[in-house]
Amino acid sequence: MILKQDIFPIGQIIKPHGIHGEMSFTFSTDVFDREEIPFFIIEIDGIFVPFFIEEYRFKTDTSGLLKIEDVDTQEKAKEFAGLTIYLSVKYIEKVENEEIGLEYFVGYKLIDTNKGEIGKITEIDQTTENALFVIETTDDELLIPVSEEYIDKINHKKKIIYVTLPEGLLDL
Repeated sequence: MILKQDIFPIGQIIKPHGIHGEMSFTFSTDVFDREEIPFFIIEIDGIFVPFFIEEYRFKTDTSGLLKIEDVDTQEKAKEFAGLTIYLSVKYIEKVENEEIGLEYFVGYKLIDTNKGEIGKITEIDQTTENALFVIETTDDELLIPVSEEYIDKINHKKKIIYVTLPEGLLDL
């Protein structure tokens, strides 16, 4: 059984394209083109199901057309519209960190070079111009800007983000 913690999102199926089961899709990483990845994982009725890739082709650098096995009509392809495409986390190290959707980092610990463990990311606040990590600490909730300049390293296996935050940011 495929579990949510064993996958990460890379895109979404938009709509059918043509009458032979091809679908248009968007993606945040083209790791499936750089690595030998035989299938995408799609959530169907709460279950993560692998679907083998017959073929795909790019339209732009973030969209393309996809054909998966056993989907050979427009009607079958319509059932996939709006669904998220996932890959196994075993490919996460092959993906550039900026290509991963921020929601993936919910559940990661944030550790600062100077202050040590800050807490666990409970959500991503994207209501402001700059996205924020919402951090649950032992006695409070902190908002930390999501910024590449603060991030030193990400350990996906241990689910830890190592940061060096500007002095005083945690005191606000």
